Amino acid sequence: MSGKPKSKRRSGCPVSVSLEILGDRWSLLIIRDLMVRGFRTFKEFAESGEDIATNILADRLKKLESAGIIAAEVDGSDRRRVNYRLTTKGVDLAPLLLELLIWGARYENTQASCAVIEKMAERRQALLSEVRRRWEDNDPRPLQINGRWVWP
Repeated sequence: MSGKPKSKRRSGCPVSVSLEILGDRWSLLIIRDLMVRGFRTFKEFAESGEDIATNILADRLKKLESAGIIAAEVDGSDRRRVNYRLTTKGVDLAPLLLELLIWGARYENTQASCAVIEKMAERRQALLSEVRRRWEDNDPRPLQINGRWVWP
């Protein structure tokens, strides 16, 4: 535990409280990589193509773990390696991430395929059910829809 005292919340507003935990891009990108891309290790997050500095990555992983959004587990085959996994609290962020993905692809210039995004929008519940099933089965494969990767 760090020597820093817990900061007092700005307000009791649920949006404010949520943003205190998730309000930076790195936290949501780590959650995305766990949920959609199947990443599990520090190295995978560091090499994700987002150019996150390793000190910031380490800080965000600790922050997400202390918030109960992810859990660190020692790898069974290599005890020196730590694998990260979403908790129930973390996987419950799937609807939020899905809506951010759809919104961003719809209104901004992104690398996401319009056809894939529209399929995601049409099949929201099926996609969220698949995310939950993969989490329950501890399935680290990247998420696909109709044989196509969800994330470019």
